[in-house]
Amino acid sequence: MNILCFGDSNTHGYNPKDGTRFEKNVRWTGILQNLLGNKHYVIEEGLSGRTTVFEDPIHEGLSGFNYIYPCLMTHEPIDLLIIMLGTNDTKERFGASASVISLGLYRLIKKAQEAKLAFRNNNPNILIVAPLPIRPEINTVECYYTMGKGCSEKSYEIISMYEKVANELGCQFFNPSPYAICSDYDYMHLDEKAHNILANKLHEFIKSGW
Repeated sequence: MNILCFGDSNTHGYNPKDGTRFEKNVRWTGILQNLLGNKHYVIEEGLSGRTTVFEDPIHEGLSGFNYIYPCLMTHEPIDLLIIMLGTNDTKERFGASASVISLGLYRLIKKAQEAKLAFRNNNPNILIVAPLPIRPEINTVECYYTMGKGCSEKSYEIISMYEKVANELGCQFFNPSPYAICSDYDYMHLDEKAHNILANKLHEFIKSGW
């Protein structure tokens, strides 16, 4: 089984403690690979700053919408596509409400579903993972000044909206927030513990046959 993990810095493995990248076996994708074993292939496609559909005026190439098709076709055949995006969409500079962010997810999923040839048996099998919400304490650290006002509030609001979008489009949905929280370092990235929890919960989900 080929599992494509399409996300942002929390899929790439950004270490909030020092700004480096977690080693493979610390990242949730690497842990998931180890849990699933050699009969599965977990493909990491995490990019720091990636959004669902928004073009960033400061950094180029961060719109997931523009990359999802070539990404899927590069790694075909895909048995399961996991999308975990939305944290960066809450940035103040995009001016997007939680409702608009969920519409971005809707558009991204539709484009992925249209790429049927990339999926095994032309069956777009997609799991939407709600990003862990940004903790309110973010306004006490430096990254708040690039994220901007309202980012935490929107990150909580999109969870239920994402679930509604997933249900509308026939995708599976998983919300990790009852099990893990973002780090105490910057309040928006996963620490080692959160990566481990997410990997184990996704392993349970996949092995249950979703």
